[in-house]
Amino acid sequence: MRTFDLSPLFRNTVGFDRFDRLFDVAFNNTNEGPAFPAYDIVKQGEHEYRITLAVAGYGEDDIEVTQEGRVLTVAGKAETAEAEGENQPVILHRGIARRAFTRRFHLADTVKVTNAAMVNGLLNIDLVNEIPEAEKPRQIAINSNSNSKALPKAA
Repeated sequence: MRTFDLSPLFRNTVGFDRFDRLFDVAFNNTNEGPAFPAYDIVKQGEHEYRITLAVAGYGEDDIEVTQEGRVLTVAGKAETAEAEGENQPVILHRGIARRAFTRRFHLADTVKVTNAAMVNGLLNIDLVNEIPEAEKPRQIAINSNSNSKALPKAA
């Protein structure tokens, strides 16, 4: 197993401790199996994103989307065993997964969920990054005062 020392990346940064933890989780992931369900994250505009999960075979009532703090959770219920009856089909091969799942997405403080919709077996979750005015980039004016003391020159 490889270990990575990312401390040189944090030499010139302040307040980015969570990125260090994020890299630790990413590089030390012990989950060997394929992730279910498959998903895409698409940037649709300057501040708009969409998460699309492939949830074929699940209905709207089988999936729960919740946001708690900065964590977006998508959970799917497993198919329940139906009472056997005369009209129940006999499944010869089950290739469409109908198992319980939980998928979590960690969102930035400024990201809000705006919509969730199921279309053709795909769950689309729309997000928007609402950056407060105080955090947007701004130009800092440089003032030149003739009365200010000049810094001493280095030798």
